[in-house]
Amino acid sequence: MYINKVLLFGNLTRDPELKALPSGMNVVNFGLATNRVYRDRDGKKQEQTEFHNIVIFGKQADTVAQYLKKGSSAFIEGRLQTRNWDDKTSGEKKYRTEIIAERVQFGPKGSGSSGTPSTGGGQASRGEEQAASGGNGIEYPKDDINPEDIPF
Repeated sequence: MYINKVLLFGNLTRDPELKALPSGMNVVNFGLATNRVYRDRDGKKQEQTEFHNIVIFGKQADTVAQYLKKGSSAFIEGRLQTRNWDDKTSGEKKYRTEIIAERVQFGPKGSGSSGTPSTGGGQASRGEEQAASGGNGIEYPKDDINPEDIPF
């Protein structure tokens, strides 16, 4: 048995690009940045950023294009796929490794966001149901929650 599974949580580096395939299915592409903080051999704090290419097909592509934008956070669950092609200008073989997303969850709302559900919580499919039913999504409290107020 072989496993090809990717789990990422990060921020979009550009607005999602929605395109239609010749078959009529929609596809969206965007970049996702993830950070890793660690200490080097000398004990100094280091930060490393990785950039990932994300591809989403079907109804989730529509929802992601509608609700996510550059800077939004998202949790991506999917698989790695590398495609290759011959460059028309140079004739050399090119490669691109992408994460084909099978599931997308929107991250928490940013503090700079207006009252729109642009990065509201939940899966993309839930966002579709809310949009279809005319709901405004999740109502978030206006005030920040104080952790000391939580009873457990």
